[in-house]
Amino acid sequence: MALTTAEEMQKHIRAIAKADPAFKPIIKQSPLCSINMKRPGRGHYETLVTSIISQQLAVKAADTIRDRVRVLAGGHLTPEAIAPLSAADLRTVGVSGAKARAISELTEATLSGAINFKKFSKLSNEEISEELTALWGIGRWTVEMFLMFHLGRLDLWPVGDLAMRRGWEKIHHLDYEIAPRDLDPLGDNFKGRQSIVAWYCWRATEGDSSSW
Repeated sequence: MALTTAEEMQKHIRAIAKADPAFKPIIKQSPLCSINMKRPGRGHYETLVTSIISQQLAVKAADTIRDRVRVLAGGHLTPEAIAPLSAADLRTVGVSGAKARAISELTEATLSGAINFKKFSKLSNEEISEELTALWGIGRWTVEMFLMFHLGRLDLWPVGDLAMRRGWEKIHHLDYEIAPRDLDPLGDNFKGRQSIVAWYCWRATEGDSSSW
């Protein structure tokens, strides 16, 4: 997928502001959305392992455990380096049993070819989600964040994300909590650029997506 240029991103943002003027203040207050504007610094496998480790942890704690796993694996977060490690090995550096199982299943699927990351660029969001969520411990939210922040897909609408919904409420001055089912169809107003809208919703609540 080609990277999005600053000029292209500006066009997306103007279209969002035209479709929903309520976004104008947060767009003005925020830096330019950075989704898909640079290549990811990590590979697909490493990104997913990092995401699994980060689940329900503060960023600093997750980073510490990830670094310990890297050291345990000889300095490389690759399936070949992780495969020899047992669940007990991973637990010694702070990885829970459930997360160790998820990492093990992802590692096995990668090495066996059940998950072929090389073909992801040719697959739809739904096809990638189907492959990844078939693995134990990888849910819809993890896949959505992977698609958005790692693969740079601009058409994700993660209504299950609480911070994103709170941001939508704040931007639109709602005095009630909007339900995912009610927010879902509203994404149709931003077809092809829903990820950018979600990013600005997070900015409105200062949501932390730094682990991605």
